[in-house]
Amino acid sequence: MLVKEFMIHDVIHVHPQTSLKELLRILVKHRIGGVPVVNEKEELLGMVSDGDVIRYLSPKEEAVHDLFYTVYVEEGQTEKEVLAEKINDQVEEAMRTKHLYIIREDEEFEQAVRLFSQHHFKKLPVLNDSGVVTGVISRGDIIRNLSKMIIELN
Repeated sequence: MLVKEFMIHDVIHVHPQTSLKELLRILVKHRIGGVPVVNEKEELLGMVSDGDVIRYLSPKEEAVHDLFYTVYVEEGQTEKEVLAEKINDQVEEAMRTKHLYIIREDEEFEQAVRLFSQHHFKKLPVLNDSGVVTGVISRGDIIRNLSKMIIELN
């Protein structure tokens, strides 16, 4: 069975210039935890998840990011006000562009199982031969497909 036979075809994606606020609206509306980030040709640029947003918004100890919070809070802004400003930053500030794993739509189901078992992904973008995002598969899709296969065997 090929990946394109069980992937989610209706891909929800964002662009690098999408605000984090809009991204959060999309994630909540569709009850999803992450999306591919694409350019105008729908080619993959990165991935962004709810976890990436949380990490981006939270101050880190002894980091430049923490200094940002300190400077603004010292100037009379509360952390809530700083967060309210940062939520308007663009997705490109929080998205992952390194160590991205993809799967091609013509790869076998077993390759998807291998990738999910070797790495702790929640979802993978599916690309065609031109590098365009044509789908997404999640751990849930893998489990549903495995369940169907097992049921059909009995």
